[in-house]
Amino acid sequence: MTIKELLNQGIIMLKNEDIDAPKNKARAILQHTLKKSREYLIIYDNNEITKTQREEYVKNIKRLIAGEPLQYITGVQEFMKMNFVVTKDVLIPQPDTEILVEEVIKIANKLQNPYILDLCTGSGAIAISLAKNIPNVKIVATDISKKALEIAKYNAKLNGVLKNIDFIESNLFNKLKNIKFDIIVSNPPYVATSEIKTLPKDVRQEPIIALDGGKDGLRFYREIYEKGYEFLNKEGYICVEIGYNQKEAVRKIIEQQKRYVETYCKKDLCENDRVVVTKSEKY
Repeated sequence: MTIKELLNQGIIMLKNEDIDAPKNKARAILQHTLKKSREYLIIYDNNEITKTQREEYVKNIKRLIAGEPLQYITGVQEFMKMNFVVTKDVLIPQPDTEILVEEVIKIANKLQNPYILDLCTGSGAIAISLAKNIPNVKIVATDISKKALEIAKYNAKLNGVLKNIDFIESNLFNKLKNIKFDIIVSNPPYVATSEIKTLPKDVRQEPIIALDGGKDGLRFYREIYEKGYEFLNKEGYICVEIGYNQKEAVRKIIEQQKRYVETYCKKDLCENDRVVVTKSEKY
């Protein structure tokens, strides 16, 4: 069997199961299985493959059909034009989160030697992207998961910014003492517990700890805004990602604290409310 024939087999298997973008996903899995580039698959599509390679490929296709995310099969996800290793211990970085990163970059570039805290860092995608794009930045990245932090550290090294980031195992602010930041950024868990079972099959494969935002999905926002003020420099910023329908609820949490000003929201690529930015009042 040739590369071309095997790719067509994968496409047919995915089409038969109504998997979206079957050609792209079948090709991505074949690249991963053969450890070859897209260009290689095109140029050498008549090359013969081994029985072992075919069996491995079909096995990976079946994993996708069973609901496992493509990124967990290939072990990689692109974010902000960089590659990140992802495993079942971390949330898969999504394009919408780039809106959050780009807004933080815009704010940080107005500051001198910005000091940033990334809460719930997961794969490290946010912290690493900020370190890569902001001159003279120093970042502290926290996560409650030791395994997630191991992945984040690996990704920081992979992308050449390990020296710019301190990784700390912490439940939000718990392990941070007497530190103040210019910006606090977070993409926290924000799915209501009761809604997790309604998520797409592949999303439910991601770590529950990175999805579950409590009974109403707002548990982490309450703690971030209640305690975050104590960790901000004068006129420091808190920038968070939110669920598409959480804008007003998060804004209400901010207003209840009576410590923040100049709150605004940014929309994502689908015109959904996705990022909320607020600023600590002068004191």
